Amino acid sequence: MKRLVATALAVSVALCLAACGNTQSGGESTDGSTTAEAGTVWKIGGIGPVTGSAAVYGISCRNAQELAVEEINAAGGINGYKVEIEFDDDEHDAEKSVNAYNHLKDWGMQMLLGTVTSAPCIQVSNESVKDNMFQLTPSGSAPDCIANSNTFAVCFSDPQQGEKSAEYIGSHKLATKIGILYDSSDVYSSGIHDSFVENAEKNGLQIVADEQFTADNKTDFNIQLQNIRNSGAELVFLPFYYTEAALVLKQSKDMGYSPIFFGCDGMDGILNLDGFDKSLAEGLMLLTPFSADAKDEKTQKFVAAYKERFKEVPIQFAADTYDGMYAIKEAAEKANLNPSMSVEEIGKAMEQAITEIQLEGLTGTITWNADGSPSKEPKAVVIKDGAYQSIED
Repeated sequence: MKRLVATALAVSVALCLAACGNTQSGGESTDGSTTAEAGTVWKIGGIGPVTGSAAVYGISCRNAQELAVEEINAAGGINGYKVEIEFDDDEHDAEKSVNAYNHLKDWGMQMLLGTVTSAPCIQVSNESVKDNMFQLTPSGSAPDCIANSNTFAVCFSDPQQGEKSAEYIGSHKLATKIGILYDSSDVYSSGIHDSFVENAEKNGLQIVADEQFTADNKTDFNIQLQNIRNSGAELVFLPFYYTEAALVLKQSKDMGYSPIFFGCDGMDGILNLDGFDKSLAEGLMLLTPFSADAKDEKTQKFVAAYKERFKEVPIQFAADTYDGMYAIKEAAEKANLNPSMSVEEIGKAMEQAITEIQLEGLTGTITWNADGSPSKEPKAVVIKDGAYQSIED
C-alpha cells in the first residue's frame, strides 16, 4: 500500500517537474542541453564499512562510487549538473550508520547510495523515509532493507539468493547431499538459509546436515564441520561473510575434509582478505551477478579502470555500486530533476522514475519493481589459481 501511494504521488510530482524543469534549471545551452547554475551541484552520499571486519565491502563500494562519479562528471554530470560525493564509515554498525546518515544530511545530501550492509541499511532506511530521501542500497540484501517506499536495491535479496543457489546446485547437478553452515544470529545469513532450505527438495537436494553458529561463537567451527562430514555431505553451503568463511576453509583443510564449498555474494571479497592463503579457496564456488573476467566490453573497461586506479580486481559489491550510481543518473534524467529541488521532491520523483528505466549494467540488464527489488539474472564463479573465473553453462 505504501508503494502504491508513493507511486501515485511520484507521478504527480514527475509531471509537475517536467512542466517546470527548464525554469528551475540554469537554462539551456545552444544544443538544447541543460546547463548548471553556478555553484550548484548534486550531493550524493554513501555509507558503509571502510574499517572493521566488513571493510572489504565498504571500500569496494566507495571506490566504485568515486570511479562512476568521475566518469559521469567528465561526461557532463546529471542533467548538466556535476556530482559531489561523500562516503561515511559505519563500521558495519547500525547505530553508527544512522549517525553517518545524519552527518551527511548536515552536509546537504540529496540522495543516498547506501548503505552497504543489511542491518545498518534497515536502520538508515527507517530514518531516510521520514525525510523522503531517495535511498538506493548497492548491496543490502535483507528484505526489510526495501520495506520503506523510498528505498530500492541493486543486489538480489536474501530469499532470492537462497532460491537461486538451490536452483543452480540442483540444475547443474553439483551434488545431492547438502550440508549447511550458517550464522543464526545474522539476518543476512538466516534469510538465505531459510530460502535455501525451502527450495532444496524441489531442486532434488537432500539436506543431510544443518549446522549453525552465532556472532558470539564464530571462530571455532570444528564441531559443526565434523557433524557435516559425518553426515556424508558432498557440498557445503556457506551463506555468510568471507571473514568467517576463511576460518571455515582453514579448519576444514586441517581436518582433511574437502567437499565442494558454495557461497553467496557475502563470500565475494575473500581473495582480498589480508593474510588469507588463497590456495584454501581453490574450487570455492559462489553465486554472483558479476564476474570480473567476463569478456564483454563494459566489464573489461570497468575492470581495467578499477585496477589501474585502486590496484586490485573489483568484486561484486563494486559492480553493484557502479551500476547503482548510473541508475541514479538515468532515473534523475528520466524525471528531469535538478539539485535546486527539495529532497522530498527529488525522492518522490525518483521512486517513480527508477521503475521506468532499464539499466544495461555490469551486473546484467536491470529493471526495478515498485516494491524496490531488482530483476536480473545471477551468474556463478569458481576460484581457480587464486582468481575468480566465470562458469559457463
